[in-house]
Amino acid sequence: MSTSASASSSTPSKNATAGPSSSTDAELEKLLSREASAFQREVEVERILKAFKLNPYDILDLNETATQDDIKKKYRQISLFIHPDKTPHARAPEAFDILKKAESELSDKAKRDELDALIAQARVVLLGELGWPSSLRDIKELEASEELQSIGGIRVWRDRVRAKTKEMLIDEELRRRKALQLALANEGLEARKKDEEVAGRKRKAEEDKAWEANREQRVDSWRSFANGKKKKKGKGPTLLG
Repeated sequence: MSTSASASSSTPSKNATAGPSSSTDAELEKLLSREASAFQREVEVERILKAFKLNPYDILDLNETATQDDIKKKYRQISLFIHPDKTPHARAPEAFDILKKAESELSDKAKRDELDALIAQARVVLLGELGWPSSLRDIKELEASEELQSIGGIRVWRDRVRAKTKEMLIDEELRRRKALQLALANEGLEARKKDEEVAGRKRKAEEDKAWEANREQRVDSWRSFANGKKKKKGKGPTLLG
């Protein structure tokens, strides 16, 4: 019995042998997971930075059918994932601010309604450009249509709608900026007119003040001139001989 115990104690168990190796594998797996996670965070930061800034749906990687709960859930998910405290990417704070602004715009009903209306208009324009019937505005009819299959399916259609929406948003932004520039130019013109009016009034006041200040001098000059004229008239003609 002692011999058996001795043999048992001298032979290492399977668990004892597997322990260090298993621990090393777990640590390596955890390290690789952390590195993969860090890489994915940086990829997501880059995606947000490259997203079309005028369309908050693109930034949040959602479409216009998303509910407010969907928007809040997606924002929370991405914001936690790319938070500057967890992401080494140098531009993570910038991406975080862009994401926050996108969520804020989609949470504003008026702004979201305006964007949704423009996207709906982009669909109508695209249907017209493709020569498709207006009945295909309905998504169910569109999905069942031969026209949709002819271009490669719903994904291709959504990509085209997104591209058309981008084009229209850019046009709208350019118009907005031109209108702003014109308004600023008009404001500048009005400001210059006001400045000129103020300067004109100031100049007139200074001229009036100078006129009043020289009044006595002008009166004296006139008197001297008048007196000299009288003296000349008082002298008779010089007689010769």
